[in-house]
Amino acid sequence: MANRLKEVLEGREQNYILPFLWQHGEEEHRIREEMARVHEAGIGAVCVEARPHPDFLGPKWWSDLDVIMDEARHRGMKVWLLDDDHFPTGHAAGKVKQAPEELHRKFLAERYIDTVGPAKGTSLLLDTLLTNGLRPTFSTLEYAKGKNKLVSVTAVRRNSSDGSLLSECIDLTEHITDGILYWDIPEGYWRIFVISESKDGGSAAQEDYLNPLIRDSVRILIDTVYEAVYERYKADFGSAFAGFFSDEPGFYNDKTTFDFQSRPGKKGVPLPWSSDMPDLLEQALGGEYRKQLYLLWQEEAEEQFNVVRYAYMNIVSKLYADNFCSQIGDWCRARGVEYIGHVLEDNNVHARLGPGPGHFFRSLWGQDMSGLDVVLWQIVPGFDELSFRNTSGEADSEFFHYGLAKLGVSLAHIDPKKQGRTMCEVYGAYGWTEGLKLMKWLTDHMLVRGVNYFVPHAFTQKAFPEPDCPPHMYADGKNPQYRYYKHLNHYMNRMSHLISGGRHVATAAVMYHAEAEWSGKAMYFHKPAKVLMQHQIDCDILPIDVLLESASIKDNRLVVHQEDYQCLLVPYAEALPAAIIRSLVQYVEQGLEIFFIEDLPARASEGLDALDELFTLAHHPKVKRVALDNLAQELTASGYYEVRADQYQPYLRNYQYKHEGLDVWMFFNEHPYQTLDTKLDLPVSIQGEVYAYDAYLNRLSKVEAIGRNGDLKTVQLVLSPYESVVLLHGKDLDLCTALPSYTVGAGFELTGEWSVSIAEAEHYPSFKEWGKLAALSNMSRPDYLPRFSGTFRYEMEFEWNEASEQVILELGEVYETAEVWLNGEQAGVRICPPYRLEISGLLKKGVNKLVIEVTNTLAKDQRDFLSSFAQQEPSGLIGPVTVKKITFQ
Repeated sequence: MANRLKEVLEGREQNYILPFLWQHGEEEHRIREEMARVHEAGIGAVCVEARPHPDFLGPKWWSDLDVIMDEARHRGMKVWLLDDDHFPTGHAAGKVKQAPEELHRKFLAERYIDTVGPAKGTSLLLDTLLTNGLRPTFSTLEYAKGKNKLVSVTAVRRNSSDGSLLSECIDLTEHITDGILYWDIPEGYWRIFVISESKDGGSAAQEDYLNPLIRDSVRILIDTVYEAVYERYKADFGSAFAGFFSDEPGFYNDKTTFDFQSRPGKKGVPLPWSSDMPDLLEQALGGEYRKQLYLLWQEEAEEQFNVVRYAYMNIVSKLYADNFCSQIGDWCRARGVEYIGHVLEDNNVHARLGPGPGHFFRSLWGQDMSGLDVVLWQIVPGFDELSFRNTSGEADSEFFHYGLAKLGVSLAHIDPKKQGRTMCEVYGAYGWTEGLKLMKWLTDHMLVRGVNYFVPHAFTQKAFPEPDCPPHMYADGKNPQYRYYKHLNHYMNRMSHLISGGRHVATAAVMYHAEAEWSGKAMYFHKPAKVLMQHQIDCDILPIDVLLESASIKDNRLVVHQEDYQCLLVPYAEALPAAIIRSLVQYVEQGLEIFFIEDLPARASEGLDALDELFTLAHHPKVKRVALDNLAQELTASGYYEVRADQYQPYLRNYQYKHEGLDVWMFFNEHPYQTLDTKLDLPVSIQGEVYAYDAYLNRLSKVEAIGRNGDLKTVQLVLSPYESVVLLHGKDLDLCTALPSYTVGAGFELTGEWSVSIAEAEHYPSFKEWGKLAALSNMSRPDYLPRFSGTFRYEMEFEWNEASEQVILELGEVYETAEVWLNGEQAGVRICPPYRLEISGLLKKGVNKLVIEVTNTLAKDQRDFLSSFAQQEPSGLIGPVTVKKITFQ
């Protein structure tokens, strides 16, 4: 038996959970009590959330952190630390404001004046224009009042009929004296663009933040926070103190903090800037780059516009990667701790400016785990295609369901330093409507895509009710589901252990679209990823940097780190960088098959000549053009798949992982209401059995598998909504202890009168009688208990006179956590569908006493704002409750 499986079956899995522990400056006993709550929930680490603390880096802060570290040492736990006093990371505890001006955030701003000629002796008041329009003033090539600097002035000819910009432009930068432009305007209409560098710009909420493009500016954060923590806890670095967490750093250059459409081409938006940018732009665009800068704010999609945008985005995203993420990561690794966190990915901003980092893969390459988050109703069961209205507006559901987690896990698979680890901040800000049922669904959504570390959001020591981003796990003892939270955590740790420390298996690689989006019209990477996932064809998303620097072709496969892919998919791109176009030619010449979705690119992003390479690709036998709608059929016909269902199953998700001598497949029914029933072909040797591992119950059972020609076995897969399963195949599995498979037979529904009693969380297990029910019903109906949050206890007696004791109990609809006792013995706990428990050995002939406790969420009582974005489910036991015979194979 493979070590990983043996470890989970013996309860020796590692910890993969590090919840946020919010700090507000509470008393010591409150901090110690909350650390105990975290630990008793089956969790071995915390991530300390500094943001709400009133004295970050002050005496009270260090005193509180000392308590947390003391508890962690005593309990054998790990401590991670969010690395700033404000959200997002980059405030550096307010120290940027005191730093020299050259280390502050800088922006490139654009204004323009319309003129007409011929007109000799004309002058234009440029400094006055900027004073009235942008607050700052400037004079020629010098800082005015330490804030602003003129970069360029360019006159662009306009079409006299429609006003559009033409290609003719003149650099007027040297025609300025004391803030006045002197220019003899030629005949025709001209638009004069004034480009300046300014400290003022971007989101006011991040006004005093560091400049992530400047290395010494980022060093302010390191010197202020990281060095201070190291000085105090250096003896714990690499043991009790695990590392630092950056939360959603980005450019934040748009006045609207969370504008997900902020990118070059958007008018009026200041762009990130640094003193290195002029030289880098000159290298990319040539000596006359200054007169092309106005193109960064123009919406036209002509080639030269896109060349400038590509050059700019390529530069700023690399500066961010090198000076922010990689610098901090290197500092941490040199001191024996790790650097983790995530950026904003929402609605495709991962490849843009605004709150984005410019390029997802570059922005996190310097970290030790890949990272992402899902909060604020971004992922909602059933809304995988239609948009969902959440607190940020309309969510791009396709991205959140088919792109978000794929970005994170792909980075973990291809970057050696990440060791296959992807962290997800999860559960946060869904409101009290979110209980363990939805948490389990979100957990499986992430696990089946390869996420294997989790940051639950959150534990808090603040007295209930805490209005800041519920749900909270313990909630001062008011969360009625807290006592069952450990069941989810044990499941999460077991599953994460099984999909860690080995190698992921995927059929296809999909090229990341960032550079294509900077260069012209482009298809999102998650469009083909969605098609593949709905046909159980797994993939990774690969950035162009990795394809250029780390990839190779072996045996007609694309190899990156430990991963190998049978083919490469290129989402439609009007343009791609010249280097990757050349590399794609080399790939097909070495035998890799490449699928261009919809069409090949028409040009190179930099405006370089790539016609010969594009012609070669267009006519190469290893290159195929394929429509997005036909992509899955084309790959299947080419044999590019690992598992195959006998019918279209768009909500069946799958993930394959390999350990030495062990193949692991996870399958999850992502549909919130429909049961999935299909035959599934697995690529395994006919030799050896297939086993099912139930990570929730931590047990192994045999699966009936029919051998087929070649290395294939067919299994019948039946998954209820919210249900997941792990299938295993490998050496030595036949030697392990496993239950036989079984089939469910006839049964009968339990009818009769139910006695119902209730208990709020703080009074549990002291119940008070509510009444009798002749038929099970929604307990939140207006004439019952619409405002009750807590536990409903259902009791009844039934008679059993059958000879067979091999039976299961099915509870039907439950809202939402169920605990069952039969004849005084606990039968088990279920936190999501299917609410099915084996009661063999507990059932006896004659009269049996059944007790079912059902616990809902706090949403019925609290009715918080975040819960208003989702439909409310019923409460209690709806049923039908049935006893069914089972037959072991």
